[in-house]
Amino acid sequence: MCVRWSVRLKWRAAWALVWALGLSGGVAASVRPGMPADPPPDWTEDAPVLSRLLEQAYAAQVAGWLPEAADRYCQAARLGQLDAQYRLGRMLADSPDATQRAQGHASLALAAQRGHEQATRVLLELQAAATASGTPLPMGDPPGCQLTGEALALALPAAAEPTEVVPHEVVERYVLALPGDKRRHAQLIQHLAPRFAVDPRFALAIARAESNFDAEAVSPKNAQGLMQLIPDTAERFGVRNIRDPEQNVRGGLAYLKWLLARFDGDVALTSAAYNAGERAVERHGGVPPYQETQAYVKRILRFYRSELHHAPARTR
Repeated sequence: MCVRWSVRLKWRAAWALVWALGLSGGVAASVRPGMPADPPPDWTEDAPVLSRLLEQAYAAQVAGWLPEAADRYCQAARLGQLDAQYRLGRMLADSPDATQRAQGHASLALAAQRGHEQATRVLLELQAAATASGTPLPMGDPPGCQLTGEALALALPAAAEPTEVVPHEVVERYVLALPGDKRRHAQLIQHLAPRFAVDPRFALAIARAESNFDAEAVSPKNAQGLMQLIPDTAERFGVRNIRDPEQNVRGGLAYLKWLLARFDGDVALTSAAYNAGERAVERHGGVPPYQETQAYVKRILRFYRSELHHAPARTR
């Protein structure tokens, strides 16, 4: 039997399970998909490829990269990983898109049919809420990624976009985990950034993307050091020795301060200007359509998590 029809037959049986759950009586409404977050996946004897997909999906979900997480959960679910089936269903059930919510309910029902206890509990909660509101629980086909392997485009609510800066304690753990010289360079950036009214977390995101905290880094375009300054920019901001880590960082921070003022604290535009130049941003009226620059901006936002710069308290 082909995979597509096997999944569809399982879905019909799962839909019957949902109907039975709906007739089984009320349940206290204590679980809602996405709240609270599920714990990390348990160790299983699944094939390594499934375990890796599940672990990568969970890491992406924790980092806030929800479309990537959903897509990897879906890949693992298509290959038979039960917990991925449940986690995918729970994510889709929180989607602002009605079709995806119905697909999420179908994924939860499939996991419940296969004996996943948490999926059964979540379905009971959803059914109880639907009954209380006087509307049936919508049930769709499983998402296409489970049937054909196509990529899953997860719809995100506006609130799911990163708006709060990555917590200081998270960044501190990241810095302390860096190897020797890179850790010292990152701490130098943390120390100096507030003097330039630059959030140390944003400065770290830039340095990480530019040089990965390597003071000896030199690009094909002759950008040098931790902050990858080109000689013209170094001269512009008073850097006499571009290879000196502290002078390099000071020059990069001065440039960031200038760009943040020019682009009203917009992290994406400031990052794009640091990578491609402020004139390119102004010429294109936003992030330039350069693959390198767009990937660069995404990397900064994934680390910093906020589209607006949060200036630190003034220091002497």
